[in-house]
Amino acid sequence: MIHRHEINEPSLFQESMPVSAKRKQSQQSSAISRPEEYGLIAPSEMGKNYVLDTNVLLHDPACLGRFKENHICVPADVLAELDKFKSEQTERGANARKVHRMLTEMFTKSDNVTRGVPTDGGGTVRMVIYDPASCPKNSERLNQFHRIFPDQERMDHRILACVLLIAQCNSSPVVLVTKDLNMHLKARAVGLECQDYLNDKVNPEEVANYEAKHIEVDHSELQRFGSSGVLDIEEARLLGLSVNEYVMLDAGEQYNMPARVDARGNLVRLLCPDVLKIPDGHNLKPLNMGQKCLIDALLNPDISLVTCYGHAGTGKTLVAVAVGLHEMFNRRYTGVTISRPVVAMGDQLGFLPGTLEEKMRPWLQPIHDALDLLMRPVMPPGPRRKQMKKESPDPKVKKPWELLMEQGIIEIEALCYIRGRSIPNRFFILDEAQQLTPQEAKTVVTRMSRGSKLVLVGDPAQIDNPYVDSRSNGLVYTRNRLKGQSFTAHVALTRGERSELADLGARLM
Repeated sequence: MIHRHEINEPSLFQESMPVSAKRKQSQQSSAISRPEEYGLIAPSEMGKNYVLDTNVLLHDPACLGRFKENHICVPADVLAELDKFKSEQTERGANARKVHRMLTEMFTKSDNVTRGVPTDGGGTVRMVIYDPASCPKNSERLNQFHRIFPDQERMDHRILACVLLIAQCNSSPVVLVTKDLNMHLKARAVGLECQDYLNDKVNPEEVANYEAKHIEVDHSELQRFGSSGVLDIEEARLLGLSVNEYVMLDAGEQYNMPARVDARGNLVRLLCPDVLKIPDGHNLKPLNMGQKCLIDALLNPDISLVTCYGHAGTGKTLVAVAVGLHEMFNRRYTGVTISRPVVAMGDQLGFLPGTLEEKMRPWLQPIHDALDLLMRPVMPPGPRRKQMKKESPDPKVKKPWELLMEQGIIEIEALCYIRGRSIPNRFFILDEAQQLTPQEAKTVVTRMSRGSKLVLVGDPAQIDNPYVDSRSNGLVYTRNRLKGQSFTAHVALTRGERSELADLGARLM
């Protein structure tokens, strides 16, 4: 739901007449003699008028049903912009086509789309038409707007002019909803109320603090927990905690233990091995408490979705791959599927030739590095014989993980082809999940079939996708919407293990 915020910034245009007089003057003008035919007047004065920008509809097509008893205004220029994206074979193109279908279905109920059709929430949706050839001649406020922003063919200016006309013709509040920051500034400069689309945004606190919560216990409770592995305490002390949340039990500065809140409200001990054994490869030892909590969640067969936040170098990808291989070799899953959004940082290099695996290789190189590190054969201990001539590796000899990829046990999945799939009995790792939109994350989650585990890892602070931010991306959206379910768990990693330089860079830069 959109929340209205009061705007106290001074406007460039000060109104000198009351709203009713302005509305009467606007209705009596010759150019807009029948403003209801242009969609400028709301079907009723109850509720607010929300004017949706193109980027809001592309971000979430379902927003057309999320404004409850209020009136939704879709400018005709927004439809023209949507028409440019409908042929794209991308998530943006799919959203544009979905908006067209939804509007077509809504407007089939009415002969005149500018008068408004009812929505399921009790409000209305209508088309609004702005004609720059005639409207500015009869509106002093619009003339002032075009003196400040003279380019009348620019789409942003046409939408803002449309909002100005709606504000002149209605006594109820008019709000522009957009995700464009520059549009926000322009709207506020001309005295229009403007808001971001907040329906799929999480609270700032959820992405600002990664530290685990602490619960104060006495020494006897901590000793009982250490011996039995279970601690039952009062509900008042667990207030604000969700199922499968990881906490720290504190009984003094030097006496603390990690615990997980189970479905019955008890605190249970972590089931984390000292090392993760990879056959014929390198074992992985958890280096800090956060990694132990992540391994506990990944090894828990009752948890089918794990989300993990972590700054660069905290080991989230390496730990997820290591647990996936460990579970695969123990025959818990038929294989490991790994994917990553194809979103570049900075300028791209252009078209990548080759097969699907060759095209995806630059994007999945961090995954390949992790596989190579974990599955590289262990050299026998002892001194090595001196070699007279350095032997070059045989290019025909494949690495162990490459052989598993040829057999389909380790699979590289391109997200652009995942729609329609059903993925059973797989350990699915989605790296850099913060680059996903909420709709893309929903697509991935709904592909998981019985027996599969989905692991979403990423850093909400490192985003290159221009259509999401740290509070509205697919990773935080998935965690927020599915938090508290018995089959989901969330872990935040705070301590960097890559190097001291990488750790300080992530925290201070």
